[in-house]
Amino acid sequence: MYTYVLIPGAWLGGWVWKKITPMLGEKGHRVYSITLTGMGERVHLASKDIGMETAIQDVLNVIKYNDLNDALLVGHSFAGKVAAAVGDRAPEKVRSILYLDAFRPQKIRTPQGAFDPTEFGTLKPGEWAMPLPEQVLDSIGKDVQGADREWMLSKATPWLKRHWSEPVTLSKNFDSIKSAYIFCTESGDPVDEILQGKWGKLEGPYEVIESGHWPMITKPDELVENMLNLSG
Repeated sequence: MYTYVLIPGAWLGGWVWKKITPMLGEKGHRVYSITLTGMGERVHLASKDIGMETAIQDVLNVIKYNDLNDALLVGHSFAGKVAAAVGDRAPEKVRSILYLDAFRPQKIRTPQGAFDPTEFGTLKPGEWAMPLPEQVLDSIGKDVQGADREWMLSKATPWLKRHWSEPVTLSKNFDSIKSAYIFCTESGDPVDEILQGKWGKLEGPYEVIESGHWPMITKPDELVENMLNLSG
């Protein structure tokens, strides 16, 4: 039995794992679906002051207050850096990290993971969160269609600026954390080049899904199978 802590990516909350949570539970695994402060059902807490430190504490507190000692963190998209920072701070509580079409940190001591998502839109002066543009689905999530698309757009909440603009700095603790990866072929990244090592060394096993950026919505059965394959 594994204990999965699912950390959603940009614009998402714990709701996005709705299809796979019961599937994992039926197989005997424990699942904790995180909603980061300011996102999803916690959108009423959003403010310009919420950033990476709050996100990291969100996950650390789930681990602490649920007495988790062998957590398998699943970080989707930008939340790969959230999962990495959590593993760095609580290595004794984390079994491994699975990066789901996510930011993949390097074993370095300098800040990393800050970026500018202008491909998704721009913010006006004073704005501190970016709504989900429909063209993002047309670009990296073409397979999210019909009722799934309507559902996702109805639940998506603005992505907080400090989630993308703030880096994380990892210590030597991170070097001991086991890693695994799931890549999605239709999410815009050059998967073939990544697997060949042209975008940095992969530190563990991987699986590839023929899907856009949100396989938890469009390929839940395959995602669960791959998660289980990479959890051993």
